Amino acid sequence: MRAFLRKLWTLLAVQYAYMLEYRAEILLWAIATILPLLMMGPWMVAGASGRFPLSEAAFARYFVAAFIVRQFSIVWVIWEFEYQVVSGRLSPLLLHPIDPIWRFVSSHLGEHLTRAPIVAAFAVVAVLLFPQAIHDEAGTIALPALLDVAKAFVAIYAAFAIRFLLQYSVALGAFWVERVSAFDNLIMIPYLFLSGLVAPLEVFPPAVREFALWTPFPYLVWFPARLLAGGEVDLGRAVLVIAGWIAVLHVVVRIVWRRGLRHYSAMGA
Repeated sequence: MRAFLRKLWTLLAVQYAYMLEYRAEILLWAIATILPLLMMGPWMVAGASGRFPLSEAAFARYFVAAFIVRQFSIVWVIWEFEYQVVSGRLSPLLLHPIDPIWRFVSSHLGEHLTRAPIVAAFAVVAVLLFPQAIHDEAGTIALPALLDVAKAFVAIYAAFAIRFLLQYSVALGAFWVERVSAFDNLIMIPYLFLSGLVAPLEVFPPAVREFALWTPFPYLVWFPARLLAGGEVDLGRAVLVIAGWIAVLHVVVRIVWRRGLRHYSAMGA
């Protein structure tokens, strides 16, 4: 176990140094994923009308939190894995003393470390533009409690684990299909509408909200964002659903990886 952790730490250090070279590009990626901040204005106006279960300040807190969560749960392994397979670069990675999945995980985590100060700057600007995000309904300053921040941190990386395993399970289709990245668009459709990225689940009809909570999508944005914003959530149910989806997706990944690897080897790789 100690040897594995040492290898993983080395991979993370290398990938972090590599990502620092592309910090300008990562800045552009961060700018390209500010959808929650764009959605905040219209929903704050809607909250001020009193016709929705969240107030103007609650919407502001939620969407700033959703922006932060979104930045650290972005996954792009499907494009990287597809390139490695199609170009033949995966073959030498199979000779390394560690599963290639950890190389992809470490590259994402290295990118998170590079992205962190950029996200912090964007969050500060958002709060300056929308000060309601750090105020409660009474107008007093209400910063997140340390316990809520700690819970949100765990939930963010649980969201990252689900998103990574979900996309990686599709990415393994590159063993059979050359442009498997096109299938990620099918995942993006329910992701956009059920994750809480464009609207918190509280504004959905009860039946839709209940259905969504059994899928993995609300736990990718809505659940961590609600924790970070100090909202009420069913923590017990969330833990069970998250653990269940991680377990199921892990099994799927291992099965598809073994079968795909046999197919890849049979093709002469």
